[in-house]
Amino acid sequence: MKSYWCERVWLPDGVASRVLVRVDKGVIASLSTVDTIPLGAERLYGMVFPGFANAHSHAFHRALRGRTHSDGGTFWTWRDRMYAVAERLTPDSYLRLARAVYAEMAVAGVTAVGEFHYLHNGGNEMAEALRQAARDAGIRLTLLDACYLAGGIGQPVRGVQERFSDGTGDRWLDRVAELRGDENTRIGAAIHSVRAVPRETLSLVAGAFPDRPLHVHLSEQPAENQACLEAYGVTPTELLAEAGALTPRTTAVHGTHLSTKDIGLLGSTRTGVCFCPTTEADLADGIGPARELADAGSPLSLGSDQHAVVDPLLEARALEHNERLRTGERGRFTPAELVGALTNHASIGWPEAGRIEVGAPADFVAVRMNSVRTAGSEPDQLILAATASDVSMVVVGGKIVARDGVHEQLGDVARLLTDVLA
Repeated sequence: MKSYWCERVWLPDGVASRVLVRVDKGVIASLSTVDTIPLGAERLYGMVFPGFANAHSHAFHRALRGRTHSDGGTFWTWRDRMYAVAERLTPDSYLRLARAVYAEMAVAGVTAVGEFHYLHNGGNEMAEALRQAARDAGIRLTLLDACYLAGGIGQPVRGVQERFSDGTGDRWLDRVAELRGDENTRIGAAIHSVRAVPRETLSLVAGAFPDRPLHVHLSEQPAENQACLEAYGVTPTELLAEAGALTPRTTAVHGTHLSTKDIGLLGSTRTGVCFCPTTEADLADGIGPARELADAGSPLSLGSDQHAVVDPLLEARALEHNERLRTGERGRFTPAELVGALTNHASIGWPEAGRIEVGAPADFVAVRMNSVRTAGSEPDQLILAATASDVSMVVVGGKIVARDGVHEQLGDVARLLTDVLA
């Protein structure tokens, strides 16, 4: 049994001090307040949060960071650059890239990632590369295997898009059925978007694996909404509702350009919404109605998407800041609500995680309270001051994965990234 002494810890009912967390077989066995630190206990100073959940990742997009800004462009010209990266990847090169990206997440406090996977390349070799990469990086993985059958509404796949497509919904279903979860990996499904999955196939994907998480890109761009209205006479949200794809196990990613009716449909079905604020800013997507969605009943989660930034604390802060910019009001989300979005593991199929309590996985993140960024912060407002640079220790399943920005097994993550991106 291993013990961690926490100077302060974020518990389900609030912040507590001087808490000893005992871990047995990767699970929290007991919590107790102690005045004397037991011999041999690992000391975690600052604030200890539950592990952070990155609910939306495209690992290979990390290769585009700092390389798409010289000529401005649009989301659609950025997509062309993304396609060029996808065209070059092999299972071996994807393993090396994803391993480095997941290691970058690990040192930033991510303990579980939802990988929205559509680079299939005709089989499951790419998926197995992602599984191995997450295992090597020491974080949990939910593989959200995406159905991608069209290059746009009513358009065939072309060029590199052929690497994304299984040809038919039934072939997608057969291939995904071959994937098996393990102690570190869970398998989910995804509808890439209403652009990429024809209307007649949406219900097949939505109902394929009813006990697994289902994710979908939704209304990221106005052009997507317009194309859907012109082709089907309904919004993408309405189309998904018609197909039975809006459920409590579903997470809609982005939800940037929604009507009042769309918000009501998402909220009334308890469909989650994952915001990716740094990506949505980087791609000039816009700012979605996060507060309205939460009030309507949609649980919120956060993702780093294309990894323009890998900083979960920054994503959480940006959720609130975007609301302030959009409405001219402060305090749209409480710090506790931001922590809830940041630790929403249920959205990626790990409902037992995301809390520091007896019986939960021993996944937690220590954040310094004495850095140049965090000194003087109130403990319960630390999330609005800290960044990934303040993460001092990351623990997954009771095992230390990273200390002070260095990965325990993979070492210097900056060098790892530099080598693979070269």
